[in-house]
Amino acid sequence: MMGIAIVVGCILGVLIGFITPTIPYTVSQYLAIGIVAALDSVFGGIASNIKKNFDMKVFISGFFVNAILAILLTYLGEKLNVDIYLAAIIVFVGRMFNNLGIIRRYYLGILSQKKNKNKQIKKEETDN
Repeated sequence: MMGIAIVVGCILGVLIGFITPTIPYTVSQYLAIGIVAALDSVFGGIASNIKKNFDMKVFISGFFVNAILAILLTYLGEKLNVDIYLAAIIVFVGRMFNNLGIIRRYYLGILSQKKNKNKQIKKEETDN
């Protein structure tokens, strides 16, 4: 399921890239903050899947609500001439690093278990 979503997303990205190959400068800031918010949701979804408490409703709502809130903060900051979007960037990037740490520790644990298992098998073979 996850693989299909990745393939569909890549195909959509390529098609959109052919339709609009350049992003206008006026919307690039909004797009950047939206992408950071979406990536935060993706890493959070992967981390919650590892923790065995993934909920698709929470993921989808978080994906869109985070992106919309970040874009609205960017718009408000632009109107007030204050860089409010930096607060959203700091929060989202901090959460992304936390979730990436959870993902990294999980996969390092799996690799460590496989390595220990292989060592134990080799030890048993040499003992026989």
